[in-house]
Formats: sequence, C-alpha cells, structure tokens
Amino acid sequence: MAFSLIPCHLAESIYWLTPQRLQKAGVKLVLADLDNTLTPYEQALPSPQLTAWKEALAAGGVSLFVVSNSRKSRRCPDFCEALGVPYVRHAGKPGTKGFREALSQTGIRKEEALVVGDQIFTDILGGNRAGITTVLIRPMAWGKNPLRRVRYAIETPFRLAAMARHDHPF
Repeated sequence: MAFSLIPCHLAESIYWLTPQRLQKAGVKLVLADLDNTLTPYEQALPSPQLTAWKEALAAGGVSLFVVSNSRKSRRCPDFCEALGVPYVRHAGKPGTKGFREALSQTGIRKEEALVVGDQIFTDILGGNRAGITTVLIRPMAWGKNPLRRVRYAIETPFRLAAMARHDHPF
C-alpha cells in the first residue's frame, strides 16, 4: 500500500469528470466522497445538477458509488437512496476497507476505478493506499465547523504540492 498525500489528479469539481474523460481513461467506477464532494454538508437531498451528472455517467457506462465516513445515522443512506447509488458508510478512510468493499460489490477492478474527494487525509490518502487513481477537488464549501477549516489549512502544503506537480487536472 502506497502512503502518499499527493493526488494523482486535480479537478475543480466533480463536474469536470465527464463520461467522455472517464471513458478515455478507462474508468468504469467513480468512488466518491459524499460531504463537500458531491454535496454541501447541510444539503439533505441531491441537487438536480448532481442527479443529471450521475445519469450522464450511467449513460456513458460509468457507475457512481459513494464511500463515506459519515457517522450520521441516516445521512448517507437517505442521500444515496434519493440519488439512486450504492454506498458504503463508516468507510474508515484513510483505511482501504470501504474502497475494497465497493470494488467487491461492483466487481470492478481497482485499475478501472477512480476515487474523488475533497480531503487529502481521508479521501486521497485512502484511495492512494488502496492503489486506486485519486482526484482531489476543491471543497464545495468551508462549512460552519471550525475544525474543518483547520483541517483544510493543514492540507494546504499538500494541495500546493499537487498543483506544482500537475500541469493540468486530468
């Protein structure tokens, strides 16, 4: 398992990950973080834009699967059921258990998957440790939680290193 805090790729948001780009890269499965990646923390249901993106992925032969550390009892299940996607909650990122479980459920090889998230110490580190291509996006919102702001601040050197390493997002 690789220990790297640097993502394989950078993108402004999930919407940069079009079905065409993913198909060209051989990606059949997007393993996405939930909060601040697919939706802001406070949003209970999927936006029309997110639903349209998920449907465009599916039409292009790419599946979406949520891998979340959310501990809120109904947050992940309710959101994912409304979006119509499978999920693993209490994933234990940066551990690899949640990613392995998602791959097992879908039958898709890690070489055909991609992890997308907004946090380096959970999403990116976990995806890299699992040997899956990782994409770091900008957080959707800073949120109200002061500890989240501190965590993003601590991640800044790694975000800057990733920007220096990559000429283009994908």
